[in-house]
Amino acid sequence: MATEPARNHRFEEDLVGLDPADPEAQAFAAHLDRMERCEPAFTVEASLQGVSDFADSSTRASGPRWFFAALVAALIVLGVLVSAWDIIVRAVEWLSQ
Repeated sequence: MATEPARNHRFEEDLVGLDPADPEAQAFAAHLDRMERCEPAFTVEASLQGVSDFADSSTRASGPRWFFAALVAALIVLGVLVSAWDIIVRAVEWLSQ
């Protein structure tokens, strides 16, 4: 007995005439879901979801887009490391007074 893949019934009007089992139609439905998401963006969970969306989209990219996404990720990591180092140095200076 074959099981039907999980369907997002939220976008049935937008996907009329498309095969629900088609991977491209499923990707389009996922794209619509990401575009119409209206959650608060100021929570930790939303920030992590944004990072997850960036990581997912950067893995699908190729060529110059992938290089730019990797450069942005490297700059973010570098910024976090520099900030952490600055906090540690200032904390040690403050504790040594």
